[in-house]
Amino acid sequence: MSAPAWRSIWLRGLVSAAILAYLASRIDMGAAFSALVRVRLPYLVAVLALVALDRGVMITRWLLVLRSSGQLILVKSVAWIFLVSSFIGSALPAGVGADAARAYTLARRTDDTSEAVASVAVDRLMGVLSLAALAVTGAMLWGSSTDTLPIGWLWVATGLVGGALTAMFWADQWLRGLLPASWHNSAVGRPMIDLADALSRYRNRRPTLIGVFGLSVLVQLLRVLQAYLLGLGLGIDVPLVYYLVFMPVGLLMLLLPVSVAGFGLPQASIVLLLRPQGVADSLSFALSTLIVLTGLAGNLPGAWLYARSKRL
Repeated sequence: MSAPAWRSIWLRGLVSAAILAYLASRIDMGAAFSALVRVRLPYLVAVLALVALDRGVMITRWLLVLRSSGQLILVKSVAWIFLVSSFIGSALPAGVGADAARAYTLARRTDDTSEAVASVAVDRLMGVLSLAALAVTGAMLWGSSTDTLPIGWLWVATGLVGGALTAMFWADQWLRGLLPASWHNSAVGRPMIDLADALSRYRNRRPTLIGVFGLSVLVQLLRVLQAYLLGLGLGIDVPLVYYLVFMPVGLLMLLLPVSVAGFGLPQASIVLLLRPQGVADSLSFALSTLIVLTGLAGNLPGAWLYARSKRL
């Protein structure tokens, strides 16, 4: 691994450690650890089953993207790349690390870097859009009974997210206008334009985008249900509809490339968002830690596949 990559990992590790240290200074960590190890086993088993299911849905979602672009890579290869990249991404920037590993591995197998990156980008863009839609839905359902959430601002934020993501599918037009003509065939400009062209081709694949968006919503709902079951296993008495409010925020924090393996910022956001519901910080920290750990458990098949490939 290159020196810049190592420095980046160390920097994110320090960010995660700093946030965890701050939380530890404000939370009874003994109580949090005690709650974590006493989580009721049936709920934990159910959550691990749902984690396996959401991995299957995510592989199906990416396969749908790849098939729409005419890439005939085998299903088992798609599953291998996804699972191994998810494992490798555990040590890289949360969210984007796995995506980078996935795009790199696919590009090596297909010799088409722009299409590989575009397929991963579309997959991720639909995931982010589904999170924004879920956050608004949760806020509307919860706010209708409490009037405590800024639903108007959430609509504005979702519109901005949707607009920004939609603009990516017209990148072929605005990028050529922004880049000087002399850059279009340069070593820097040509890959950017090729990627923009690959993204733009998805404009005419509306059935694929609708299907990918639907599967993305399903993935997020599965993750909300996982968190809810973990909360029940810890004895947290918070309505399921409120999980639709705070989990999209926590998952968005997970996508920001400022932590390692999801430790730190996502946990802090979940602790803060559960305080208004009267949940003790020790319990919410235990919940957020279990969410991260069960997510990492979903990467274990990728670890096994990676180790097996090294022995062959």
